[in-house]
Amino acid sequence: MHAPHKTRTDALVAVGAGALSATLALSADDAVAPDALGWLLLTASAAPLVWRRRNPVLVLLAMVPLLMLYHGLDNAHTAPMPQTWIALYTVAVTGRPLRTLLTGIGVTSVMVTVVLSIDAHQGFELLRISGWIIAVLFCGVDVRIYRQYVASVLERAERAERTREEEARRRVAEERLRIARDLHDLLAHSITLIGVQTSVASHILTVDPERLDRRAIAASLDDIADTCREARAELRTTLQVLRDTGQDDAQDDRRDAHGPLPDLAALPGLVRAAEAAGARVDLRVRVPDGRLAPATGAAAYRIVQESLTNAVRHAGPGVRIVVAVEPAGTGALRVTVTDDGTGPVDDGSAPGFGILGMRERARSTGGTLDAGPRPGGGFEVSALLPFQKQGEDRPTAPASFRKQGEDRPTAPAPAHPALAHRARATESAS
Repeated sequence: MHAPHKTRTDALVAVGAGALSATLALSADDAVAPDALGWLLLTASAAPLVWRRRNPVLVLLAMVPLLMLYHGLDNAHTAPMPQTWIALYTVAVTGRPLRTLLTGIGVTSVMVTVVLSIDAHQGFELLRISGWIIAVLFCGVDVRIYRQYVASVLERAERAERTREEEARRRVAEERLRIARDLHDLLAHSITLIGVQTSVASHILTVDPERLDRRAIAASLDDIADTCREARAELRTTLQVLRDTGQDDAQDDRRDAHGPLPDLAALPGLVRAAEAAGARVDLRVRVPDGRLAPATGAAAYRIVQESLTNAVRHAGPGVRIVVAVEPAGTGALRVTVTDDGTGPVDDGSAPGFGILGMRERARSTGGTLDAGPRPGGGFEVSALLPFQKQGEDRPTAPASFRKQGEDRPTAPAPAHPALAHRARATESAS
C-alpha cells in the first residue's frame, strides 16, 4: 500500500491480466469465443485494476456488473479469471477478515446466480467457482496476517533498540553525575581544608614575626601535607574505579574485599582534618546491628564530609560541630551534622552543588535529606538512610563510642581491624 510508483505498477498488472485473459479467450472453443461485445467487456473488466490499491472494494464492485454481463452472454467463462482473482486477492490482503468474509459471500452468490441462469445442471462448475473464490480469499488473508506479524516483529525490534539507546544514555548520565559528585566532595573538602590551614600558617607568620612559633607553623604545614596525601589517595582510588575494565576477576575480588568506598570507620579522619582547620567537632557514632551496605556507608561518609566542609568554610572561626550517626527505628540510619556558626554570607555569587550533591547521595540509597538554618542559630543537615541487615553470624560493632567528654564503653577493643582503627583514631583525637 505504500510502495513507490504504485499506480504505474498496477497499470502494468492490469495490462498483464488483460493479456492473459485475451490468451485464455483465444484458446477457448469456437462455441464460446467472445464476440465484439464480449471482447469489449473482457477488456473493460481488467481496466479497473489500475486503481486497485486506492479503493479495492470499489474496483471489485465496478468489475462485477461487467463480468455478469460477460458471463450472461455465454462467452468463454475462464477468460476473465485473472483480473477476478487479482481483485479478490487485493480486497482480502488490504481489509479486515469481516470485510473479506462479506465480500466472499457476495461474489459467490453473484457467480452462482449467473451460472444457474445459464445452465441449471452445471453443479460441478458451481463447485469449481466457489472453491477458487475461497482459495484466493484465504491466500489474501494469510498474506495479510504474515505482513502484520513481520511489522510487529520490526516494531518490537525498533522499540527494543530505542530502549537500549535510552538506557545507555541514562546510564551515561548517571555515571557522569556520580563522577561529578565524587570529584566535588573530594576536591571541595580537600581544597577548603588546605585553604584554611594555609590561612592559619599565614596568620602565625604575620601576627608576631619577632616571636615566630616554628612548632605551630610546622604543625600547620604537616596538616596541609596530610590533607594532600589523603586527597591524592582518594583521587587515585576514584581513577582506579573509572579505569577498571573488569577483566581481572581476582583483582576485582581483592578490591571488593578491601572496599574502594569509604565508610563510617573513616569518620575520625574527617574529624581530625576539621579540627586542624580550627573547628571543634563532637563525633557520636552508634553503629547499628549487622553490616551496612557499602553504598550506605559511603553515602553517610560523603554527607558528613560535605557538611564539615561547609561548616569550616561558612560557619566562622571556632565553630562547634556535632556529628551524630545512629540507628533510627528498624532498618534506617540517621546522620545529623549541626553547628553553631553564623552561616554562609550572601555575596551574590551562584550557589554551589554541596547540598544538591548530598540530596542526590541520599536518594541514591533510597533515603532523604533535609538541610537548613536552625531556629536558635547555626545550620543543620539531617539525613535518613535505609539499610539492609546482613546475617547474624557476621561480626558486630560496639554499641557506641564518643569523644570529647562523652562516656566511652568499657568493653575491650573490637577485633575488627576497621573498628580498632576507628577506636584508636577517636582516642587520638580526644
